[in-house]
Amino acid sequence: MSITTINARDLQKMFLAGAKNLQAKSEWINELNVFPVPDGDTGTNMTMTIMSAAKEVASLENPDMEQLAKAISSGSLRGARGNSGVILSQLFRGFTKEMCKQDKLDVFALAACCEKAVQTAYKAVMKPKEGTILTVAKAISERSVELLEESDDLEYVIGESIKAGHEMLLKTPDMLPVLKQAGVVDSGGQGLMEVLDGAYEAFLGKEIDFTIDNARTMGSMPKVSAEDVDTANITFGYCTEFIILLKKEFTQSDELQMKDYLTGIGDSLVVVADEEIVKVHVHTNDPGLAIQKALTYGELSNMKIDNMRLEHQEKVIKDAYKLARQQKDGIEENEGEAYEQKQPEEEKEYGFIAVSVGIGMNAIFRNLGADYVIEGGQTMNPSTEDILNAIEKINAKNIFVLPNNKNIVLAANQARDLTEDKNIIVIPSKTAPQGMAAMINFMPDQSPEENEAAMTEEMDNVKTGQVTYAVRDTEIDNKVIKQGNMMGIGDSGILSVGADKEQVLLEMLEQLQNEESEIISLYYGAEVEEKEAQKLADEIRKRYPDCDVDLMFGGQPVYYYIISVE
Repeated sequence: MSITTINARDLQKMFLAGAKNLQAKSEWINELNVFPVPDGDTGTNMTMTIMSAAKEVASLENPDMEQLAKAISSGSLRGARGNSGVILSQLFRGFTKEMCKQDKLDVFALAACCEKAVQTAYKAVMKPKEGTILTVAKAISERSVELLEESDDLEYVIGESIKAGHEMLLKTPDMLPVLKQAGVVDSGGQGLMEVLDGAYEAFLGKEIDFTIDNARTMGSMPKVSAEDVDTANITFGYCTEFIILLKKEFTQSDELQMKDYLTGIGDSLVVVADEEIVKVHVHTNDPGLAIQKALTYGELSNMKIDNMRLEHQEKVIKDAYKLARQQKDGIEENEGEAYEQKQPEEEKEYGFIAVSVGIGMNAIFRNLGADYVIEGGQTMNPSTEDILNAIEKINAKNIFVLPNNKNIVLAANQARDLTEDKNIIVIPSKTAPQGMAAMINFMPDQSPEENEAAMTEEMDNVKTGQVTYAVRDTEIDNKVIKQGNMMGIGDSGILSVGADKEQVLLEMLEQLQNEESEIISLYYGAEVEEKEAQKLADEIRKRYPDCDVDLMFGGQPVYYYIISVE
């Protein structure tokens, strides 16, 4: 017997099943990242986006279509993280615009919902690229329309439409050479198909646990801070903390093995586990080893690495402040202490929000005038709601938002579009150095439009490179990369590969620098010693005597060095 309509209650179950299936596959989707970097996050971003909506959907009792549509759209829009998460939220937004007009969905209404979803998502992306999640969604929509002439049986129509999506997903490497070279399909498209596969299983009546667990933090579990540790005599210098979001059962044997391993590379160990997450704290000289071990159990959240040996940390941050002050007149020097600026009671003309990670980077943005620094970036993209919350806290008519990461620009744009009482201007900075250059060139006596143009123009003059390690073997940008290799990643792709991170950076710098370059800024991360970074900066000065070379403590995780050339 064919099924010709879906009611709101059934659709609610399908959505929750899709969310659960994506959540279960998130780590695998992360591994489809084109670049083999340790912060591949498509699966994480899409999961956090859909789970934000799933929590609202799960709280509804016997919803009608309008209530369900609002929960899906609002929850996913506010929870959207990263480009993939924002596009997923836009697909939901378009789908629900049509869905809320119906009491039940038949094949005609379903096709209309799919068409609206694709239209809305394409409009949200400034330069849509084929071979991505958008292409996969379009294939599903087009097939659902074609099937209107064949059948009114939803089981057949949904099944065949999803089949078309899988077929298109397999073609994505032929559309994007970078996917073919890396040997992967589009990770965003794969994420979308996991949502739809889960939803279809629920439609077919498969028994699924629809419970959405809101407990994604450690709650009352013990917390250990680097500030609680006597730093006078330190054997292991990096206070390393993170939460593992488990992808499989974490048995007592696993816990003992984990503790055994971490004890071998550090001390001050705390490992506390429950059914879904594990809280880890350890002091070690190699946080990367602890992170790599943890990644075998699941994905990571709430990562925090503090270098306890930096006795002159305040001096280093002061130096960073001084550099910012030299580049822009009128900025007062802070005494090296990270601070939250107090917001004026009276509304001011301009405000600034910057996304940043690492205590050195955060300090520079604050000193340049950022009213609010959102902790995030490569390892954890802030959501649209995170940016909206920051906007709400700033009492200004015009607020500039600097995402400082290409994967956060869409979320910032979405926050701008959801704000009605303030003028939000997104400067599409893709790296922290670009964001700094933009802020340095802000002029308070100019209009918002003039500042937007000047800040964007100056930002485009900054070339950025980052050094990190490869998490898997691959071949990309005509370079053979082995797991554990160091990679120099520029604005346009991987520029250098090798065993030594300093040599990789120097080889990358050769490609970033030219005879017009004047300033080279080097930011060293949480896992790099100051003397090691100073030696590298001296070598750069020798090689490029006509450039001003500035060394600063960035404190960023995962990326050993970030370098910019202007």
